Amino acid sequence: MLSIYSTLTREQRPFESLEPGRVRMYVCGVTVYDYCHIGHGRTFVAFDVVRRWLQASGYKVTFVRNITDVDDKIIRRAAERGVTTDELTDEFARAMQEDMLALGCLAPTFEPRATQYIPQMLNLIGKLEEKGFAYHAADGDVDYAVRKFPNYGRLSGKSIDDLQSGARVQEREGKHDPLDFVLWKSAKPGEPQWDSKWGCGRPGWHIECSAMAMDLLGETIDIHGGGPDLVFPHHENEIAQSEAATGHQFARTWMHSGPLRVRSADGKEEKMSKSLGNFWTIRDALKETNAAYGEGCGAEVLRFFLLRSQYRSPITFSSVLIEEAHKALVRLYTALKGRAADRAALDWNEPFAARFKAAMDDDFNTALAVSVLFELATEINRTGSPELVRQLLGLGRILNILGMDPEKFLQGGAEASDDASRIEGLIEERALAKKAKNFARADEIRKSLLAEGIELQDGAAGTTWRRI
Repeated sequence: MLSIYSTLTREQRPFESLEPGRVRMYVCGVTVYDYCHIGHGRTFVAFDVVRRWLQASGYKVTFVRNITDVDDKIIRRAAERGVTTDELTDEFARAMQEDMLALGCLAPTFEPRATQYIPQMLNLIGKLEEKGFAYHAADGDVDYAVRKFPNYGRLSGKSIDDLQSGARVQEREGKHDPLDFVLWKSAKPGEPQWDSKWGCGRPGWHIECSAMAMDLLGETIDIHGGGPDLVFPHHENEIAQSEAATGHQFARTWMHSGPLRVRSADGKEEKMSKSLGNFWTIRDALKETNAAYGEGCGAEVLRFFLLRSQYRSPITFSSVLIEEAHKALVRLYTALKGRAADRAALDWNEPFAARFKAAMDDDFNTALAVSVLFELATEINRTGSPELVRQLLGLGRILNILGMDPEKFLQGGAEASDDASRIEGLIEERALAKKAKNFARADEIRKSLLAEGIELQDGAAGTTWRRI
């Protein structure tokens, strides 16, 4: 039975959805003012795998991933570039969707944009005001009275009495308490704004997700997920405002991906930061991996790298570890090369599949699940079993890997390119040299290709090649 660790309870418990056979799942998306970075990739690949496993387990999943398209950062960036906020957010929303597709993530069931849900946000703020949890501040903003919510801090493990105004708490005249957070910001000249009973303004960040989640999934949802940086204050504030408004539990299970750090050339691990010069966008990473391993192949290598660790585990991003992921994928594809699967369905009673399922049911332990794939590959290399080839392909499909033609992957994505034609030409020349007993020339060709990272493999059906 599937069990999931909840950030809120700090326990791993058997998963039971609110409605049998259906899962309502909300994962916080990105604020679209710039390209997504590799940390976003780690989070969204992790939750893509969660979703895929839930579906493989027989659940109908409604998956919502929002787009934050109104925010201080968006307004500043649009002004810097001399474009409208709509132009800016449209550009980077498209880029985000392209990046997620490249990483093999399923499109969400719904992808709401915050600006499309202003009425729902105003309605929610109105409920909070009626119940005494929100107040119209002297400066025109509408704020949430944090101390009136008795369980504030339970998700993050922060005691309300210990919380102080600081890095994650915004000081502002008009607040009744430094801990209070804004629900509705009064309008400023040149900023996007909407009418409300409190005057023209725009929503605060936290209210956006609560309104979108409850409108699309209901007042109580099964799973709410996001990156580790969202636990406090964003998700803490989502709980406070949602549960204060409805009187119901907002999310039954809270899930958060682990942190991502970057390893520099000297081996030092650091938080990814533009100021440190170690900032990687998903596009940067895809450009590097596709250049190294072949167009399309690099994207699968990057996805495989991101899912090799269990989603809550810390993960380190480095070129060395990416290369290790590539070598590991080569092992799996090599086991599939030249072998056909039978036409039967994936058999969950088969021992390898059963161990894979046990790993995934244990809080989506992809690290252990991937190790089962390597065991399968070893057995395929030993037996050549079509049944096991089918099993490996089927289990890989659940993680959305191993979907390429093995020969193409091992050749670095080469098709009818000039480089592929050149290599095939050299292989033909080598075959003619061997036929003519010119073994020195044949060996010279093999060595020259090996120096390029191309390994020749002679077999009964002829000579094939792969990039190493």
